[in-house]
Amino acid sequence: MARVVVQYKTPKDTAAFDRHYFEKHVPLAKKIPGLRKYEVNKGPIMTPQGPSGLHLIAILHFDDIAALQKGMGSPEGQAAGADVPTFATGGADVLILDTREV
Repeated sequence: MARVVVQYKTPKDTAAFDRHYFEKHVPLAKKIPGLRKYEVNKGPIMTPQGPSGLHLIAILHFDDIAALQKGMGSPEGQAAGADVPTFATGGADVLILDTREV
């Protein structure tokens, strides 16, 4: 399995972020070919030391790295990626994980 993990830092306007994210971005991203599951983890997101400074973490699941690369490289994947700067005013970090059960 492969995953894209997007860590959204706290935006300037959390209400505007949430509105755009759930009304526009999620429906756009759910069209990415090969996407198996879309998970959202919403704050407060904590660390052992306290608040993390993250507003939301999204985890997109794909069968494998090839499916992830194909999906993210598709027009739908490119559109979802291009949408992020329009609402993620606090910034976002993207991680790509090749997940294996042990």
